Amino acid sequence: MQQTTQQTTQNQSVLQRFFKLEQHGTNVKTEVIAGATTFLTMVYIVFINPSILGAAGMDTQSVFITTALITAFGSIFMGLFANLPVALAPAMGLNAFFAYTVVSKLGLSWQVGMGTIFWGAVGLFLLTLFQVRYWLIASIPTSLRVGITAGIGLFIALMGFQNSGIVVGHPQTLLTLGNLYSTHVLLGILGFFIIVILAARNIHAAVLVSIAVVTALALALGDVKFNGIFSAPPSISNVVGQVDLSGALDVGLLGIVFSFMLVNLFDSSGTLLGVTEKAGLADEKGRFPKMKQALFVDSISSVSGAYIGTSSVTAYIESSSGVSVGGRTGLTAVVTGILFLLVIFLSPLASLVPLYATAGALIYVGILMSSSLIKVRWDDLTEATPAFITAAMMPFTYSITEGIAFGFISYCVMKVFTGKIRAISIPVWVVSILFLVKIVFIDKGIMH
Repeated sequence: MQQTTQQTTQNQSVLQRFFKLEQHGTNVKTEVIAGATTFLTMVYIVFINPSILGAAGMDTQSVFITTALITAFGSIFMGLFANLPVALAPAMGLNAFFAYTVVSKLGLSWQVGMGTIFWGAVGLFLLTLFQVRYWLIASIPTSLRVGITAGIGLFIALMGFQNSGIVVGHPQTLLTLGNLYSTHVLLGILGFFIIVILAARNIHAAVLVSIAVVTALALALGDVKFNGIFSAPPSISNVVGQVDLSGALDVGLLGIVFSFMLVNLFDSSGTLLGVTEKAGLADEKGRFPKMKQALFVDSISSVSGAYIGTSSVTAYIESSSGVSVGGRTGLTAVVTGILFLLVIFLSPLASLVPLYATAGALIYVGILMSSSLIKVRWDDLTEATPAFITAAMMPFTYSITEGIAFGFISYCVMKVFTGKIRAISIPVWVVSILFLVKIVFIDKGIMH
């Protein structure tokens, strides 16, 4: 007994030194609790990501495993190399963009679509390598950054409304209200309200609870079939390494590649800043310890994620739930990663969860992301217009790329013709011109 106690103390001592727990005012117990909290808050991704990527024709069982693996290793590496309480996972929004726009709307194979994600991630890595990443973020105006975030939120919410059957297509009005008497619709609505009510009561596992309740009801109603809980992980050879790198280099897909890179740039970097600030690790200029290592981990994870068959990997804002209960070091992220490794033995659950069980989570994410619109200066039309155009065009054109393109172009138009041309930074000019070239030359060729 005494030997066991001494061994435990020694292990804690090793963790104390490696993660510098005392310097950050925390301890092993607090970090473990924080890691488990972050895990419970974001574990929904292993059910939602396969559901979305499955719409692109990918094998959901395999995607379940690859999602858990990239989340686990990305989070563990962030903890070990950057010592930050930040977990990584496939990005919400970009997975929907990949499945419903890049593959379904454009008619591309999922292999080529995954190739566009890969090259976008490579672009993000190069921006990190040459240390221009934060220069770009600092140069993009708040109205456009907020517009992009909110637009993706609206786009995700639209996916949720469609997956639940609340909103359906209509030949005259484009969209209309679905059949509210349908069991699928009612369960989708129930799942959404479970999430928002529990989240409003500060219950971190709200999304997971909602998915579990709706899936249990679907099982009781005979809508899904139970295939067990535990099993050996299925083969992932049908998705790992199947990315079509050469096919994704088509000039007509450059706008999509650029969009993946740009959105991931804002999403991951912004999340890193937000979480580290909440943890008290960032200074007044947004800099935090081991920033360089953190940026390399998230960009390399994104490249690796695309190669093994998941959407772009990003830092997760759900990490703030772990921070809120005391997580301050990389041990939090390591614990989260280890728990995701254990998830790979629960693959039968992936086939059990119906599409409408995850719809509420998509709508909830839409609410969270759209709330950023409060940062827009609505009394200044030169700022409000591009923010609104960016956000509105994403769901209305069913494309994140088009939303970004029209947002940047409208920003330049508004500033130039109101005498505020000096407010346009070089990166904004470059991005706007690139999108204009895409619209005038590349898109025209595709349409004809």
